[in-house]
Formats: sequence, C-alpha cells, structure tokens
Amino acid sequence: MSKENGGRVVVKVFLYGIKPEIWRRFSISTQATFLDLHNAIQASMGWENKSPHEFRHGKGKRLVDVIGPVGIQGVIGEFQDETQVTVADYIGKKKLPMRLLYRYDFADEWIHEVVFEKKEEGEGGPKIIDGGRACPPEDFGGHFQYMQALHGEIGWMNPGYEPEKFEPEKVDFTPRKERKRR
Repeated sequence: MSKENGGRVVVKVFLYGIKPEIWRRFSISTQATFLDLHNAIQASMGWENKSPHEFRHGKGKRLVDVIGPVGIQGVIGEFQDETQVTVADYIGKKKLPMRLLYRYDFADEWIHEVVFEKKEEGEGGPKIIDGGRACPPEDFGGHFQYMQALHGEIGWMNPGYEPEKFEPEKVDFTPRKERKRR
C-alpha cells in the first residue's frame, strides 16, 4: 500500500452555534467514501442517521459544491455522489488542514465543521481519538433551541440527558444495520 493511496486521516468535527464546543476527533481510512465519513460522523456524534445530510465545499465562503446522496435538492454548484468520492479523492495532494461543512437534518439545521487535520499511517475502520460534551438529542430543534435549554430558558425533552458527558469508549462505528438489537 503506497502512502499516496493508503493510510488514514485525523478528522475533527464540531457543531456550529454551540458554546462550549461539542466536538469529536477520530481517524478514518483515506479510502473511505464520503458515505463512510457520514456514517463515522453520525456514530461519533451519537446521531441516529434519521435525517438528510450533505457535505458542502467551495472557494472562500461560497460553499455551493455538494458531496451527498443522489437525489439531494437545492444544489447550486457541482454535485458528487458520496458513494463514489473517497476522502483521498477529496484531499488529493492538497496541504492539510482542510475544511468543509457537514449539514445534517435540514429542518433543525445542525451544521458541523469537518477538518481533515493530518495524515497518518494505519489501516482499518474508523477509530475514535477524543471528544468533548454530549451531542444534542436528535430532533431537538437545532442549535438555538439547544442553547436555550442549556441556559435553562426551555426544558430538556430528553430525561437523563447530560450535556457535559461524552464517553469515547461508547462510540460504536459498526454500521447501524449490522449492530445487534439490544
């Protein structure tokens, strides 16, 4: 396996609009597709993959190019099928770090920044490195409602939710359809 085609990349993902920051850092194969990257983000953040998503990139602040599922609506720039684009394809020979946006749940508008931080040796599936704070509950209403609940302006709809708690050892990158029912 040559260094050009193989290896891994360290990825940091954090949610926009939330302070203190909710973030994850994991590594993933450079041969992973953007669908694999989407699934790794879902697993690392604790989302349940119930809603549409897309990756947006472009020049400067014009993030009009999309990598995502076929059939996604509202693409102004170039579209690429997430099952056909690998992390290696996207990074190419460009210098790291590189950033792009990951939008999840177009109603709640969870916007994540994804940073490809550095390349490293290794192979295999995604591996969690670290993270901070619990991911917001799915379908909570977006970052504005989350911040309102965090500041006590509205109540949490999720009994037992602990905003400060993140347990990296509980991140399971096994694809959802392959997980055993509990």
